[in-house]
Amino acid sequence: METERRRRATVKDVALEAGVSRGTVSRVLNGQPYVSEDARSAIEAAIAKVGFVPNRAARSLVMRSSQAIGLIVHEPHSLFVEDPNIASILLGANSALSEADYQLSCLIADTPRDVDRLARYLSGGLIDGVIIVSARVGDPITRAVVELGLPAAFVGNPRDIGDAAHVAIDNRGSAREITRRLVGTGRRRIGMVAAALDRDSGADRLAGFVDALGAGFDPQLVERVPFYSFSDGKAGMKRLLDRAPDVDGIFASSDAVAAGALEALREAGRRVPDDVGIVGFDDSSWALRCDPPLSTVHQPADQLGSTAARAVLAQLDGQTFDAPILLESPIVWRESA
Repeated sequence: METERRRRATVKDVALEAGVSRGTVSRVLNGQPYVSEDARSAIEAAIAKVGFVPNRAARSLVMRSSQAIGLIVHEPHSLFVEDPNIASILLGANSALSEADYQLSCLIADTPRDVDRLARYLSGGLIDGVIIVSARVGDPITRAVVELGLPAAFVGNPRDIGDAAHVAIDNRGSAREITRRLVGTGRRRIGMVAAALDRDSGADRLAGFVDALGAGFDPQLVERVPFYSFSDGKAGMKRLLDRAPDVDGIFASSDAVAAGALEALREAGRRVPDDVGIVGFDDSSWALRCDPPLSTVHQPADQLGSTAARAVLAQLDGQTFDAPILLESPIVWRESA
């Protein structure tokens, strides 16, 4: 038997069922006043009965609003899947937008082609604003957003975004504090696997590490890696051990990097924390997967996402921002150090 495709219910169907004009139905759908409570109740009942679903695309042409906010993640595809912070930021943003009846549109910028495609997409009026994660200085996505005048909020603080709204933690201060805590355990040859130095978070964590060690800082004990990833942490730790086998403390600039570094230490026969103390950054699910569990900095990723989303919504409501929104990032001390 063939099944006929069910015809989509229209505003006309709702109006006939409710016994009102199509104009009255449109006023209710668009949240406009001057509709009696009896008429509004009849229209709501009719919508439920005929199964009417508003056409967002048509409505956006009239209202000049898509009711959608883009979340742009400028990271490789592999890291998007691996990094639990990105997932938490996304879910936090979605929760805040859902409360305001906005849709989250997730946009990933991995390759130059992705960036060009996104720049064209942003100019099409399909989203009302953007949340940008992992932007670098000179990022073409940032430039496109500025040129288009889109309401935007950054998670982090690239140095070239002017007075744009951004939500962040004190990466430098937190890195300084946890490194000092590691020094306090009696470690004397402390190195760092420093990731993502092309963005503010990575550069600030390295700066905090240098602050904490002061005159005792040895640049030969810093191994630079591209991304906040397990594989980069493991490879970077292997290179650092080859260069400085007497290292007895490690600050890894993310929990994923620390997990990779811990694996490299284990393969080299180094015990944690007996031979080498190690600390991470994020307090993500990586921290508790490790054996022993990681000492780390708690980064409230879900709050970063929800706060950034509310900052975009506030801009759509006419508010402006002239100061960063800083969230707390306390130390969480566990057995790895």
